[in-house]
Amino acid sequence: MIEVLSSGALNLVQDLGRSGCMSMGVSRSGAMDAPALMIANWLVGNDENAAGLEVNIFPFRFKAERELLVSCTGAHCALSVDGRPVPSWSCLHIKAGQQVVIERPSLGVRAYLGFSGGIDSPVHLGSRATDLKAGFGGHEGRGLIRGDRLALLPQRLASAYRAVLPLERVQHAEAMHRQQVTVRAIAAAQAEAFGSASLGTFYSSPYEVTPQSNRVGYRLQGQPLRPLEPIELLSHGIAPGTVQVPPAGQPIVQLAEANTCGGYPKIATVIECDLWRLAQAGVGCSIHFKPVSVTEGIEALTQYRAALANIKRQLGVGPSA
Repeated sequence: MIEVLSSGALNLVQDLGRSGCMSMGVSRSGAMDAPALMIANWLVGNDENAAGLEVNIFPFRFKAERELLVSCTGAHCALSVDGRPVPSWSCLHIKAGQQVVIERPSLGVRAYLGFSGGIDSPVHLGSRATDLKAGFGGHEGRGLIRGDRLALLPQRLASAYRAVLPLERVQHAEAMHRQQVTVRAIAAAQAEAFGSASLGTFYSSPYEVTPQSNRVGYRLQGQPLRPLEPIELLSHGIAPGTVQVPPAGQPIVQLAEANTCGGYPKIATVIECDLWRLAQAGVGCSIHFKPVSVTEGIEALTQYRAALANIKRQLGVGPSA
């Protein structure tokens, strides 16, 4: 059991989300930065899909009510246990009664906490994830408040110290210092309807993350995008990564709690293995879209999965699922 000592409406219980439910109108939900949660779980000896915490509001404080293992990944945050600095991206042995504080990130915006055993919240449609938009899952379908107590599943205390910092995260941090993020995108169904001028603008001009962004999607601001002719579409299926263009010409990137259908034309789709980069881009960050082919996107996904499998092996928690 852990007790939350600080409030945060956007601090949420999350796992990797609900697979196969979008046809029923239920968003995937789950961690915005999925690989960060996976690694947080591996660090404490959990299955990659165990429920942890996605922290968006800082500083975040909690108290352990039993001996447990804790890890913190994702954004670059300073951590302390009873006031003593401790490293992130490692497995921390916490004693009953100790207090842990996660400070505001120096880079990135979302931190992920893994707990030995994982958070024991109810399973809805195969997942413990919070669907904040619909108000179910996680801890009572809402963000955490001071005084919340979260039960943990039976723990497996690791016998060896574990720590990791993926090279790709280090390289990404250099761009984050400049408040610039590049993500790869594949042409979507209506891409050709925008013509070469708007497509050229989309892939050559930066788009800034606006304050109207959330877990459903990032609303971006930049050079407007216009189709060659007005497009009217019936609502149809969309998914995380879909880049839609409303009539005003400013793109919207669908994310973890993506709407399951929509009628705006789609200019591109951010590839799955770059969604974590968007998850760590805060308001005011410049997003640059890089065009890739379907073949290149598949190759990138293959490399991404291989890199995660390698991290899992390094941490001694078996082959990737």
